Amino acid sequence: MISVDLTGRVALITGGGQGLGQATARRLHEAGAAVAINFFPDAAGANELRAADTVGPMGERGFTFAADVRSREQMEACVTAVKERFSRLDIVVNNAAIIRDKTLKNMEDTDWQAVIDTNLTGVFNVCKAAQPVLAEGGRIVNMASISGVVGFFGQANYSSAKAGVIALTKVLSKELARRKITVNAVAPGVVMTDMAATIPDEVQQEMLKQIPLGIFGEPNDIANAILFLCSDLAKYITGQTIHVNGGWWA
Repeated sequence: MISVDLTGRVALITGGGQGLGQATARRLHEAGAAVAINFFPDAAGANELRAADTVGPMGERGFTFAADVRSREQMEACVTAVKERFSRLDIVVNNAAIIRDKTLKNMEDTDWQAVIDTNLTGVFNVCKAAQPVLAEGGRIVNMASISGVVGFFGQANYSSAKAGVIALTKVLSKELARRKITVNAVAPGVVMTDMAATIPDEVQQEMLKQIPLGIFGEPNDIANAILFLCSDLAKYITGQTIHVNGGWWA
């Protein structure tokens, strides 16, 4: 029987308190990993509560840290805190992201910059902070998107950022290969998270027509792909983007 065992390994997941990040955190923990969740310190404290709820059942193998991925200094502090808590870092999952959908005509400079800063520069900042302490044979998994390949109407900022993540993944896979660190991306299609639930019903129905499997994804569909990439089963896979989208290609 083949199973995935991450016992003794430590994973850092950005934006890990909700949606795909939360599902991934729980999956990696179920496989035996210690899990550190980074969350954005919003004024209302909602993200902190979500992160605490996610790691609550994890006991000593759970940890949360507030830091903004847009800040290199904050992410360096986050990585340092994880290393101090667990004495090592083996896995980084770059999941933190935002959306500010508008057509190019209506998109303000701030809408563009906010998404690029979080979704692309944030990944760069986390990788830059983590790579010096990431263990030999470690794993980096970046969250891309079908939007970064197909390009969705009204997502000039988001599609551009996610396409950049795919390119960054390819470059880092080459630069970190000498330390046997693999770097891959997972590109979800439409997955039923709180974010996806805001899509109008009529738009959802049009999307379903383009998905051969005829269903939207679930968070664990993405988490399972990430679990595989973090495991020893994927030690010879690097620089790749794994598409988890039910067969949707435009």
